[in-house]
Amino acid sequence: MTDFTAHAPGRVNLIGEHTDYNGGMVLPAALSIGLDVTLAPREDDTVAVSSGDYDAPEIRNLSDDAVGEWSDPCVGAVRVANDLGLLSGGATLEVQSTIPEGSGLSSSAALIVAILKAARAAGGGTQSDVELAVAARRVENEYMGVPCGIMDQMAVALATPGTAMALDTKHLEYDLVTLPDSHEMVVIHSGLTRKLTDGRYAARKVECDAAKAHFGTNDLCLLPVEQIEQAELDPIAKRRALHCATEQARVWAAIDALKAGDIAALGQAMNDSHVSMRDLFEMSLPEIDALVASAQELGAAGARLTGGGFGGCIVACVAKDTREAWLEQLLARHPQARFIDAVGA
Repeated sequence: MTDFTAHAPGRVNLIGEHTDYNGGMVLPAALSIGLDVTLAPREDDTVAVSSGDYDAPEIRNLSDDAVGEWSDPCVGAVRVANDLGLLSGGATLEVQSTIPEGSGLSSSAALIVAILKAARAAGGGTQSDVELAVAARRVENEYMGVPCGIMDQMAVALATPGTAMALDTKHLEYDLVTLPDSHEMVVIHSGLTRKLTDGRYAARKVECDAAKAHFGTNDLCLLPVEQIEQAELDPIAKRRALHCATEQARVWAAIDALKAGDIAALGQAMNDSHVSMRDLFEMSLPEIDALVASAQELGAAGARLTGGGFGGCIVACVAKDTREAWLEQLLARHPQARFIDAVGA
């Protein structure tokens, strides 16, 4: 039987965290790390998955519920591929990945998108990459129970190297903005891993939903800050809403700064974003705050936590000609951290 192969990159979000399920803007960029999936359709309902990153293959069935295992995205993706008419049964999947799991660099979205792209090739489908991104989000929301927005799926399905994707998650409209020549966006793993299924991400979604119910809108990011500040609202829900509204403004400031080549303004937006994630959205950890502070002290124009929070990576905007020295000093201060990738124009 013919095999079909597809690739999807990891992604780093430069700014715009937890805005994608609140009607806002995000600014992710594709990484050079990524994953490749080889898919062979099956006539039975078995989903057989193997990967060089795990000791043994996983044998699952299309009827299986999500069980919190690394193979869950694979089962969910094959189920959705059947719903789309791309497959008519199970699949044998071989996965090769250079994206660290639990890093906040969108390994699960990349895996699902790559499987759907391989299934599209197998089934001769005509779905656009945007349609596959929407279907991939459904896997995480409905099958895996992760209440994520659309950013990760859109970024890994559509982003191109050397650019950032200025994505309006409400309307799925986007613009590709060229990254600067002078600086790189450096991704550093904090050494702390996390899972989106561990409950804290879902708790933030519930808190945002409480704010949405109060204001009668699904678009917290589009509310005036003054309206949120003056509202008689549960303090936690108010902090979450304030993060969303102010983060929206920071994303636009970062987009404008990138287009203008204003590194100082881009860095300020990134720094302010981290403060908001730490204090208003309460999604950082002391070790990550220390890593971000060191990145800034050692010369990064801007640095912030990236991804869903509670572990994973930071992203820092660093001049290309000082990156090696900056990185050496940062890792000397934080030996548990490690370099993941750097992207630029």
